Amino acid sequence: MTQGKSIAFHTLGCKLNYSETSTLSRMLEADGFAKKEFEDVADVYVINTCSVTENADKECRQLVRRIQRRAPESMVVITGCYAQLKPKEISEIEGVDLVLGAAEKFNLSRHLQDLTKGSTGKIHACEIEEVDGFNSSYSINDRTRTFLKVQDGCDYNCSFCTIPLARGHSRSDSIGGVLQNVKELASSGTKEIVLTGINLGDFGKGNHGGKKREESFFELIQELDKTEEGIERFRISSIEPNLLTNEIIEFVAGSKKFMPHFHIPLQSGSNDILALMRRRYRRELYTERVAYIKQLIPHCCIGVDVIVGFPGETEEHFKDTFEFLHGLDISYLHVFTYSERDNTLAADMKPVVPIPVRQERNKALRNLSYQKLQYFAAQHTGETRKVLFESAEKNGIMEGYTDNYIKVQTPFREEYVNQLIDWKL
Repeated sequence: MTQGKSIAFHTLGCKLNYSETSTLSRMLEADGFAKKEFEDVADVYVINTCSVTENADKECRQLVRRIQRRAPESMVVITGCYAQLKPKEISEIEGVDLVLGAAEKFNLSRHLQDLTKGSTGKIHACEIEEVDGFNSSYSINDRTRTFLKVQDGCDYNCSFCTIPLARGHSRSDSIGGVLQNVKELASSGTKEIVLTGINLGDFGKGNHGGKKREESFFELIQELDKTEEGIERFRISSIEPNLLTNEIIEFVAGSKKFMPHFHIPLQSGSNDILALMRRRYRRELYTERVAYIKQLIPHCCIGVDVIVGFPGETEEHFKDTFEFLHGLDISYLHVFTYSERDNTLAADMKPVVPIPVRQERNKALRNLSYQKLQYFAAQHTGETRKVLFESAEKNGIMEGYTDNYIKVQTPFREEYVNQLIDWKL
């Protein structure tokens, strides 16, 4: 079923999922499918799932029910992390026709050839240990900024995380492969590329999940910095503090193309909790990283991931985290409320933090994030910085970001779209 058939996609979760969905969409269009919006009636619906939180699982089920009401005869395909972790559970959801695990996601077109509406979902998923190979992908929804996947999988074993079970070993594109994608993106008019991966700083392990490191993330950014294709900006999406080396910080400080913006997962400001989480650093290392960035790049934007309500997190532990973050020269927080995930060490840890307490702690850190972001923006008031404006228009307003990730809004002007404009903040 290809020629004349229509297909619609929906993505849950991270920027990596968005880049993969975008690539799948282009592949299916090249195979003769007509792309439709997810809210329209289509012959095939594909949901690319996440399973970092319980909400993502629930949202997947809700989306299937919505499709059932809107287009009961349409095919429903579920792929992504949730599909790899719980294929049987998903196949039993009424209305699901096909479940594709991590190894089969990019074979979607082939699986659709002979798919018929059935009473139960077909499963194509293998054990995660068997997943190897790297499929490069990138998003092109808005020419301005694209998310380019350069690494996949993770060899870490954090006690709260299902991602290694859903995506397999750490493996990467080659530097040559990344440069080829950059060339394609430049020819499409893209001005900014955000490098993404599951564990981005671990870039360089061969594309078959081998332990042997063939190239390094530092080598990658050095090569990207030399590109002449018309890409004006590169950003590093998220990098573990133990993999963010001084040489990477020094390189970004001296680069014209790499933006003064780091997103560095912390997860907890308590060393006790970091140990329970099986993180590969302690808060002292995190403090050093932030201090060195601010020493070399005072105007740098620093984002932080943090989890509240991890098993065993007492009021004292949370106070440690809050005060640690309050005292750090950071710009914003992404706050996650811990949720139990099957097949993780943390799922059996005690004592469990009550849900209302988790929610209160989340609220406290989100308020802190708001204050941090306001303070960071205020520090740059009166400065002139380059803003790259996006094409999206909402109620006559367009948005763009400075080099150091301060959001700017202004009445829509066509001539600003995908342009770097000197802007007084």
